[in-house]
Amino acid sequence: MTASPAALKDERLDLLDAAALLADAPLLEIAERLRTALEPYVRCRALVIFTEDCTGRPQKKAGAEEVISRVSIEELDRIRDSLPGLEPRWAEEEVAGRVRPVLALRSSTNALLILTDPTPAPGWDERVDLPAVVRLWHLAAVRIREKVAEAPPSYLRESRAASAERARLTAELTDQHSTTLETILAALRSSAMDDGAARRTAVDLAAAALVRLRSLGERTTALLEEPVASAFARLLEDLRPLVRFSGIDVQFVEPPADGRALPGEVAHAARAIVRALVLAMVEQDDVSRVRTQWDCDGTNLLINVRDDGKGQLSLDAESLRRIGQRVEALNGRLNVEVMSGWGADVAVVLPLDAPEPPSAAAAGWGLGPREEEVLRLLAAGLRNRAIAAELHVSENTVKFHLRNLFRKLGVASRAEAVALAGPPGHGQRPRQQTVRK
Repeated sequence: MTASPAALKDERLDLLDAAALLADAPLLEIAERLRTALEPYVRCRALVIFTEDCTGRPQKKAGAEEVISRVSIEELDRIRDSLPGLEPRWAEEEVAGRVRPVLALRSSTNALLILTDPTPAPGWDERVDLPAVVRLWHLAAVRIREKVAEAPPSYLRESRAASAERARLTAELTDQHSTTLETILAALRSSAMDDGAARRTAVDLAAAALVRLRSLGERTTALLEEPVASAFARLLEDLRPLVRFSGIDVQFVEPPADGRALPGEVAHAARAIVRALVLAMVEQDDVSRVRTQWDCDGTNLLINVRDDGKGQLSLDAESLRRIGQRVEALNGRLNVEVMSGWGADVAVVLPLDAPEPPSAAAAGWGLGPREEEVLRLLAAGLRNRAIAAELHVSENTVKFHLRNLFRKLGVASRAEAVALAGPPGHGQRPRQQTVRK
């Protein structure tokens, strides 16, 4: 029976509502919102997104805790590699340590969606509902990539911290289990044991476990980093339409192909910074050429973007203010040199290594992560309103953290807190501008 025009209209509105729900979803809520958006079509026990666009949190999860707390990158990576294309697949796969029915979908951004124990909703029509599921998933995957590119400084800081912690834990786990397995192999190969069959079986099992563990460690490292050449190639792809249609000569100087790999959040931030700089430059009058260059000194990613305009670029512009926030979030440095009549030259330095952990003194004060951030910004000379804007919180929240800071430091004023904390280091605002007449 054909649905009535009113019913079809309601279905279209429901789909638009679901799309709108995903379009403005914060990154940390996108899995839960996608699960809600899919409920009119298919229900599931758990929903898991696996995306390499989020290096600090490659998994976005919602649903049953026994699934989302145990699902591993190795399982998700194996399922993704088994999908030949973008067509959805109903299958039995190992997820969270046991085989379960799943609906698996891959996106054009190479992200993976897994719905465990999927159940089509009442009235399911595969010809209509499955394409709706696919479209909503592709919208979510694209929005994840866009939101990472536009992510606020706080997200970049958290992502970098998460990446560093995952790398540390993986390294420790690899060392620990490698040593254990190598010891087992040495013992079982000993001539003191005469049960040859048992020894061969144990050796084979232990060797396979060792290979698997090391492969997992290599895979985790690959998720955290991106070769500098491929990161730059993605930048070229992003700017291709501008190069083609702007009428402006946009020149690119590529980094050395054998340069150090970039942490994922540095690669994302670097592309976003260059895109914003190039767009800001080409919007000026009388700009005919923009040149951008990447280089790597082994410790930092070095970015340089310059134009041949009249020197109208200003660090006070909103677009450059956002760039400054991105640079600061990664403990980088930004320098804008404006030469009247000769154009602008922007240099950005992004450290490739995560910042050092808090000092022993800070640890002794028992400060929480947010209190450390407030203290850093306080030492950099920011007032409450500026601190609130930097951390994306209210001024009342800043005052709350300041009261806790003063109590833990045993001080009664901002000046005493700054004096006790010492001079600001990398936490100072990375904003410098030189104007030449």
